[in-house]
Amino acid sequence: MTKPACLALILALASSLPSLADWPQWLGPERNGTSDVALAAWGPEGPSVRWKHAVGAGYSAPVIAQGKVLVFHRQDADDLLQALDPTNGKVLWSHRQRSTYKDDFGFDEGPRSTPTVDGDRVFTYSAEGRLTAIALASGKELWSVDTHRRFVADDGYFGAACSPLVVDDLVVVNVGGEKGGIVAFDRGSGETRWTATDHEASYSSPILHRYRGKAELLVFTREGLVALAPGTGKVRLEFRWRARIKASVNAATPILVGDQVFLSASYGTGAVLLDVSGEAARALWQGDRSLTNHYATSVHHRGTLFGYHGRQEAMPALRAIDAASGEVLWSVDRFGAGSILRVGEKLLILREAGELILAEATPEAFQPLARHRTAPRMLPYPALSDGLLLARNHETLYAFELPLAKAPSTDGNASDQSSPN
Repeated sequence: MTKPACLALILALASSLPSLADWPQWLGPERNGTSDVALAAWGPEGPSVRWKHAVGAGYSAPVIAQGKVLVFHRQDADDLLQALDPTNGKVLWSHRQRSTYKDDFGFDEGPRSTPTVDGDRVFTYSAEGRLTAIALASGKELWSVDTHRRFVADDGYFGAACSPLVVDDLVVVNVGGEKGGIVAFDRGSGETRWTATDHEASYSSPILHRYRGKAELLVFTREGLVALAPGTGKVRLEFRWRARIKASVNAATPILVGDQVFLSASYGTGAVLLDVSGEAARALWQGDRSLTNHYATSVHHRGTLFGYHGRQEAMPALRAIDAASGEVLWSVDRFGAGSILRVGEKLLILREAGELILAEATPEAFQPLARHRTAPRMLPYPALSDGLLLARNHETLYAFELPLAKAPSTDGNASDQSSPN
């Protein structure tokens, strides 16, 4: 084959590869666990595995951005951030950083926080509270801050777990220190730009919402919800929402239901829907009998919230509730813990015990369309990029190829979107 012909073939093959959408941070582009991708049910053989990659300890979710898969895990005494080729799983670069974290309960000692990709940088937050900026192209370390030492914070029960949020030129983290509860760092240098509150850290991650036409931070700390200005850290309101007992956690990320905010926690705390449009937060409903999220964040779709009710270790139920009232619409008792994404009009559920489920996102009933047994201990959240699902346990990162729903036919009749397994 001549050189021009060979070059033409390479270019043709490259152009045929799909351009994967970014899932660049915790819970996806909008931090709400949703995607507009339309999935179809897979067949009896289950989704195919494009590639696998060995990983170590940690609960950090994988992300994908700008043609790179990023996975943050622990290998021996190091935290390891690796960039992988999404087509074959080959390592493009690795960044190592010594870890000093020791789990007091004998659980996993890997990172809990999910990396955040913004522009040319990746931001990681280790279990012992080290915030690091890394060049996306090369894996070169740009700066690093020991937040627990600087702001006098401890590891809590299970280590630092907040996934960093980038807002303009700031990186915001729920540090939980005596000298800074919520802290904004300069994206370029790592210098402290502002601090707010002295709340202890939760295991939740901050989100953005709009307040009177402006962006506002919502941070679910160990004490409750804090709404504050991204540029200055000025607190607009606080709403206490935590268990009465000390041995408890706030872990689920706040969910926006229109202009309202849904919070949920276990340990007898329960859920609350808040109106935050005024000078003080106002509870529209609250209670611990609807949807008590222990760790996994729920998803919202057309007025319905889908998620897990009950403690992780006590076989929680999978539920759908009416977001406006908290009424339970359906419940699958003793379903077991896991994660949940809303993908188009469907739910993509990954059970920790090792099962992937595609179901209708409907308030009528739990309607599974396809099931597939996976490896066990799928505790970290997955990431979805078009039809590529990245899911991991404490040994392996799997790249599953999920079937996409067919586009509507040109004659105006929609083709089959899915079929039961």
